[in-house]
Amino acid sequence: MRAKYFSDTDTLLLTFNENEVVETYDLNENVLVAIDKDGHVVCVTVEHAQQQTDVNEFPVN
Repeated sequence: MRAKYFSDTDTLLLTFNENEVVETYDLNENVLVAIDKDGHVVCVTVEHAQQQTDVNEFPVN
């Protein structure tokens, strides 16, 4: 897993693999989940990340 925090947009991107994304779902108004053709999670995007989680707890690259 890779984590990347974009401070300019307060967005946290958690990437689990490099598979091609075929669909993206809104988990809620701040969290998007992208899946591959087999239904596996490719990445999770957390908008307004500082309100959703402690971004300092992630090993951000």
